[in-house]
Amino acid sequence: MKKHNFSAGPSILPQEVFKKASEAILDFNGMGLSLLEISHRSKEFVAVMDEARAIVKRLMNLGDDYEVLYLQGGASLQFLMTPMNLLTENGKAAYTDTGTWAAGAIKEAKKVGNIDVVGSSKEDNYSYIPKDYKVGADYDYFHCTSNNTIYGTQMKSFPEVDTLMVCDMSSDIFSRQLDFSKFDLIYAGAQKNMGPAGAVLVVVKKDILGKTGRNLPSYLDLGLHIAKESMLNTPPVFPVYVSYLTLKHLEENGGIAAAEAKNEAKAKLLYDEIDNNPLFEGYAAKEDRSLMNVSFKLTDESKKEAFDAAWKAAGISGLNGHRNLGGYRASIYNAMPIESVQVLVDVMKNLA
Repeated sequence: MKKHNFSAGPSILPQEVFKKASEAILDFNGMGLSLLEISHRSKEFVAVMDEARAIVKRLMNLGDDYEVLYLQGGASLQFLMTPMNLLTENGKAAYTDTGTWAAGAIKEAKKVGNIDVVGSSKEDNYSYIPKDYKVGADYDYFHCTSNNTIYGTQMKSFPEVDTLMVCDMSSDIFSRQLDFSKFDLIYAGAQKNMGPAGAVLVVVKKDILGKTGRNLPSYLDLGLHIAKESMLNTPPVFPVYVSYLTLKHLEENGGIAAAEAKNEAKAKLLYDEIDNNPLFEGYAAKEDRSLMNVSFKLTDESKKEAFDAAWKAAGISGLNGHRNLGGYRASIYNAMPIESVQVLVDVMKNLA
């Protein structure tokens, strides 16, 4: 039986994508060769890479002033590459601290230069998104994390800043409509809404690079990756291909607007049950609730054994909360069907 996969990542992807990807492993495009054994310089894979990059700009409605890269190292390497590419040696950058991964980005950036935390919800265990802060032109850039998987919070709007805007969108990219041209650099690990672990998407405005005065190691230089069209070294071939398939599936099924409507319906279904069922309560502040990751807990811990047994019997997987928070977490990324959310809601109703 196919499970209802609520895992926070690596996560659910469209079944059509899994099927096409598995076929490519055995025989890619009728070549008699696996995708995993063809040269990344072959015309067949170069075509995949070119389209995987182009489709991102189409979905985000961005022009040729932006470049798209697929790199390795995940979002965690971008914690370091961002300040190395944007932070001048005597400059400073502004960050918001909204969760574990935002804190990780701050930690790495401080190894490069001067970092100010201009907004934080750490003292309240990251239960909300800080909003009352200003970022002036004296900063080289502003960095935020759009969605926080562990705590289930999400930025519903983005501040107006007088500097470059950088965003880690790892866990909610392509899930809602945004004016992506507001951002000068976006990065996102693939393993939530795009593909398998092993690749990170970087979308960057080309003219912001090369201005720090730093002599960067080659692999950490975004400008070199752009010059080599994501082929500075052997790219993560399979994650790039699966990301291409996933984004093609998204584009052919109504794009980001259609995904957003479905995501809002799924989130409403689950949050309504949490709010109306006396056995459950949500974690995040209501105005900051994530459409992607729903963190919640039981109000009566004596029901835990019965609830755990019930959701497992219903074929649900990946519902346990992160070890930093406990409770439960339902990740409802783009590929999660509303029918699976209904299964979880029914289990919660039956428990009550």
